[in-house]
Amino acid sequence: MELVVIRHGETQANAEGRYQGALDIGLNESGQRHIARLADEIAATQAPFDRLLASPLQRTRESATILSRQLGLPVELVPAFRERDVGLFEGLTQVEARTRYPELWARNITRRWAESPPGGETIDEVIARVSQGLTELASTMQGERILLVAHGVVAKVIRAVTIAGFDDFFEWQLPNGGMLSVRLSLADGGPLRFSRPLDGCD
Repeated sequence: MELVVIRHGETQANAEGRYQGALDIGLNESGQRHIARLADEIAATQAPFDRLLASPLQRTRESATILSRQLGLPVELVPAFRERDVGLFEGLTQVEARTRYPELWARNITRRWAESPPGGETIDEVIARVSQGLTELASTMQGERILLVAHGVVAKVIRAVTIAGFDDFFEWQLPNGGMLSVRLSLADGGPLRFSRPLDGCD
């Protein structure tokens, strides 16, 4: 199956450079316009999609609804592809996080595989959750072309475990409204080709 991942449109938190993670934030006007233009472009240039999936958070639901109107597909919500929860850092800019939680910031806590800001998810937990979601897609939607509206960290994980590995995991970013295409197959035991490094923190 082919999986095309779109990162949701811009939110005000994106515009202000804030961690939003699990916060349920809608699109701003710029994000709405961007996704509407993208929907027109996809309808005009892309091969038809069989299904339209989305994370259950508001910003992805709104983006998917705009795409749905143009593509004529219902939106199916998939909790496995929700964004990483970054706990105490939610809603903060990097400057605010560094000022309020200097010890956590000094440890580069958001970039440690097995640790997270208090109350949040580790990267390892997100990798496991998203990987399970991909495996389920590959086992139930073989031969289909799927459009998934998701998030920045989710896109990082999908790219890392399917086509790119983890060498540039922290550097690579999918912009708001950006697209990533991967193929998932159950051949050779499953759709996932890479696992994250076992040693090191970042």
